[in-house]
This record gives sequence, C-alpha cells and structure tokens, in this order.
Amino acid sequence: MHLFRKVFTGFAACGLLAAAICAHAQAAAPAATAPAPAGQSPSAPLTPVSPMDVLGIWQGTLHAGRDLRLELKITQAAAGEYKATFYSVDQGGQPISVSKTTFQDGTLTFTMDAIGGKYQGKMSADGKTITGTWTQGPNPLPLNLDRANADTAWPIPEPPKPMAADAKPSFEVATIKPNNSGATQMQGLVIQGRKFLTRASSLQDLLSFAYNVQVKQIVNGPAWIGSDRYDIEALPDAEGVPNTQQIRVMIQKLLADRFKLTFHHEQREMAAYVLEVGKTGPKLTLNQSKGNLPGLGFGPAPDGVSLRVINGTMSDFTGFLQILVLDRPVVDRTGLTGKYDFKCTFTPDDSQFNGHPPHFPATPGADGSTPAEAAAAPSLYEAVQEQLGLKLTPEKTPVDVIVIDHVEKPSAN
Repeated sequence: MHLFRKVFTGFAACGLLAAAICAHAQAAAPAATAPAPAGQSPSAPLTPVSPMDVLGIWQGTLHAGRDLRLELKITQAAAGEYKATFYSVDQGGQPISVSKTTFQDGTLTFTMDAIGGKYQGKMSADGKTITGTWTQGPNPLPLNLDRANADTAWPIPEPPKPMAADAKPSFEVATIKPNNSGATQMQGLVIQGRKFLTRASSLQDLLSFAYNVQVKQIVNGPAWIGSDRYDIEALPDAEGVPNTQQIRVMIQKLLADRFKLTFHHEQREMAAYVLEVGKTGPKLTLNQSKGNLPGLGFGPAPDGVSLRVINGTMSDFTGFLQILVLDRPVVDRTGLTGKYDFKCTFTPDDSQFNGHPPHFPATPGADGSTPAEAAAAPSLYEAVQEQLGLKLTPEKTPVDVIVIDHVEKPSAN
C-alpha cells in the first residue's frame, strides 16, 4: 500500500494500474461473502435482463507489462442509471468504486476518478463481449471484456488481515542503506504485505511522517538530517497489516534506536496553511473498502498535475501536502472524520514541491485535446476550493515544534 509516494508509477504507461490499485490491494477489508460489491445491496441483479443488457459481471486481462485480471460488476441504480465496482484480481482484489458508468447504443463507458482511469468499449451483437480501450496515462491499451456469471467469474482473493488495533509494534528487523542517487525528495513510503519500504528518505522526511509535522517544525538539527538520504526495509514484530498510526510508532522507535534521536516539543507561532470546509460543503466520496491504509500520489493531467487520494483521511491529506507539496505546515480544521477517495488537479507554482514539481508524459484531455490546447489547471488553492469544496488559506498560528536535542547518523546494519 502506498502511503506517501511522489509519483504513482501506475499512471504512466508501464505500470498502469499497479501502483494506483495497490492502495486497495493492501487494504484490510472484510472478505466478500456474496457476489455483490462492498456497499451494494446483495439483491441487486448481477445477471443480464436481456442478452444486450450490460448488467452483470464482466472480466478481461489487461496486458500492461504484466498481465492483470480485471473484473467489473455492474448493477442497476436508478432507472436508466448504472452503478459499477471494479476489482484488480491480481493486485488484491479490493473494490474500487467507479465514478460514472453509462451504456448507450451498445457502448459502455466508465470512469474512475480515484485512479485517473477511463474505459470505453463496444458490445458485440450477441452481447457476450465488449471490445474497448483502457486509458490511464498517455498510452491507451486494448482491454476486451467477456461476460461472466457467478460460476465463471474469477474469484476475488481474501484481503490480508489488519494488525490488532491495540498492537504497539516495533521493527524486529530493519536495514538502512545510504541512497546516493541524487534524489531531492522522498521517492516512496509504502507497505508491501507486512514489509515497510522507503526510498531516498531523509531523517527530516521520516520525522515529518512519524510525528505529522512539516520540516519547518523540526529545528536545532544538523544540516545532514535534510541532505543525507536513505533506503530502508523493515519488518514489524507483529502479524497483520498495520494502520497509519502503527507505522508512525514503528518509525519513531526506529529513529530513537538507530539514529539515537532525542528531542522535546515546543509550541511556536509560525506561518501555516489552514484547511477548512468551504461554504458549499465538501465534494468528497466516502471510501467503501474499509481498508487500514491510504494511498496518496500524483498522476498526469492534460492541464496540470492530479493529486489522488484513495481511502485517505483529512489528516492523511494535510500530512501529504505539508511533507511533499507545500513549504509550511498545514493545519486540519475541517472536522471531517471519514476516509475518502478524491482527486485534485492543479498547476504547481515555484514555491511547491521544493521547486521540483513532478513531470509526466503528455496525456490527452477527456475531449481529446492536447496539453497545448487544454486550458491550464487552476492553482492548488483554487482547485481545493472548486474541486473538493474545501478551503486552504494562509494563517499565522501556534503549531507543535520538534526541537532536536541529540541525533547521530544511523548505525551500520
């Protein structure tokens, strides 16, 4: 599961679905006991009313560097409207809600805003197959779907179990190696099964995540805590997939053990951003997977950069913004307590991403326009308000500050 990742490699042609759907592949949701998707009434029909009706189960294999078996379950919503749930069988099979599904004149179209995906295909005359194209990045790929039923559909795998909620884990084994690639930002912080991995992380990055602070809230440390970068692989001493707070606790213990870190807290007033609900209310979709971990990253857009969140809380969102995007702390005052799926497309300015915004191959717009023809995306602050129904405003406010008392370069493995 990708907690924080600078770039979802899945949004480029090579990985496609892999990194984006990994957000749900590692989520610990209850195993399905009926063919209906999570959150969907078991009574919703999954068999076609007629051979030309699109209701039911569709499945096909996407050839995207590796073969990925994909499954789509389409049910009836209101009259003339459809609801669909998407599964990537070979990546854990956790349900991902489809944003919009239409079927008109034999053509099926569905979009998945959470991972930036779109499919369009034409049903055969006998209603048994759909021939179409999957788009998630600059290079569309063919994806043909076959009609299935409860007997022929690929079984959805059971998800991994979550770590016990009261567990207070440590890393029983941890390997720390210098990263000399020249990276200027953390390249990934992920959970794969039970294993914790991070690439090109500085001590500042790890402190920021572990204590949910921005680098300006870390003071009195030597220069190397921001410049030296490390690759870390570690294994918890408890079974199951940890939640975000449990990962933070393990990193905190690792920093104290291997970096000999000691510090104290202070409250200081400093420039920050405050995230609040806008006047029109939030425009966010509640996540249905009930997974332990969030997925956050960036993907291409024809007119800017898309920040995508899967199964994320507002704390996950503000933490991501203050670690990788913005140059000051972000304080959550939304009062929102759910886990959400959403995306936000914006044009970065020079103050964001530490002056190094992500770059992606050109990708066409929904209307087929090229980046040169597409209108530029709004600023992050405008996008948050217009697309998410939230408000991100600068404010001077008291924040928690970590004052480093002692720290050492990590001990050898």
